[in-house]
Amino acid sequence: MNNELNNNMIMKKTLFSLFVCLMATSLQAKSDYAAYLFTYFTGNAPQQEQICYALSTDGWNYTPMNNGRPVIASDSIARTKCVRDPHILRGEDGWFYQVITDMRSSLGWSSNRGMVLMRSRDLIHWQHHAIHFPERYKGTMFEHVTRVWAPQTIFDKEAKKYMVYFSILTDDGSCPYDRVYYAYANADFSDLEGEPKVLFDVNNAAIDTDIVQDDEGLYHVFFKTEGQRQKGIKQFITTSLLDQSKWKLQDGMCQDTNKAVEGGGVFRLFDGTWVLMYDCYTSGHYQFCKSTDLKTFKRVQDTQTIGAFTPRHGTVIAITQKELDLLQAWDALQQARNELRERAVPTFTLKQLDGRKALLEETEHVINTQGTIKAYKNQAKKIQKFLK
Repeated sequence: MNNELNNNMIMKKTLFSLFVCLMATSLQAKSDYAAYLFTYFTGNAPQQEQICYALSTDGWNYTPMNNGRPVIASDSIARTKCVRDPHILRGEDGWFYQVITDMRSSLGWSSNRGMVLMRSRDLIHWQHHAIHFPERYKGTMFEHVTRVWAPQTIFDKEAKKYMVYFSILTDDGSCPYDRVYYAYANADFSDLEGEPKVLFDVNNAAIDTDIVQDDEGLYHVFFKTEGQRQKGIKQFITTSLLDQSKWKLQDGMCQDTNKAVEGGGVFRLFDGTWVLMYDCYTSGHYQFCKSTDLKTFKRVQDTQTIGAFTPRHGTVIAITQKELDLLQAWDALQQARNELRERAVPTFTLKQLDGRKALLEETEHVINTQGTIKAYKNQAKKIQKFLK
């Protein structure tokens, strides 16, 4: 009896110690985060269909990086030389992932034929692969896509793969309205595996899907009811990504406004509060709402899309202090580079002009290679010294 009692006591102490360790690990993981990164594009002109970054320490108010200019040039990653709707995800494997609509809107709203898949270790240097559906899926219904809109990614814990989901429309009648499909990315995030399958179908156009998982393991699937008379953001709640019998459509709309909205994105603050943000695209502002249960959202603020910060359909992730420090050092170097590049020529001597050319080439090398905080800061100092 005494042995059984002692064993029970030992087991309880072990379980308690394990619980304490897990709690400490969880708290440590949360405390590692120091800021938020917002990735977005800025408008419908080709020079605005580029990837931009902004940083925030509170999740509500953002300062654009690179003075609001692009941080990733679309002509280097996309077939159309333009991109829209960037979605960013912190992976389970140390990588960051982005999926983006490969589209030049000046060619029309049914002119995009694919997407771009990207991954990065440092949020700065990205591997990229453009998927052109007519070529990738020749001989199938996906050869006839007229748009592949707003792709996003979530890690499917059951499949242990990254699920990429997006809405498509075709011109052959096989998909007569924007319907949401999915496919799993391959191991190196350079392609999609197999043919896409229907993720959900509301018998009407649905776009701008965003999926998050809560603490109870429930998936919240947000989407815009583009084809219905009452357009807005609705959601399903489900315990399974692929078992449609478990998907429950919730009543009402999620946005806290009667204005037109699109590009809904959900992320979590350090304190556990959920944020739903969306583009009030006819009203000139982004709206941020908060929720504790991922069901009811209340408006917190409207962010005017003016000046250097004019976000359109983007997404947000939390970043660590180390990641923030690297991004800020990189940003300072970009801004120094821009000043060096744009300084009026008459202010330089011929010797200085030669020196500027060499310094710009050196700076581009530092920016485009796997840099460090020290390398970025040192190069920025060299430019500042040159400009004095």
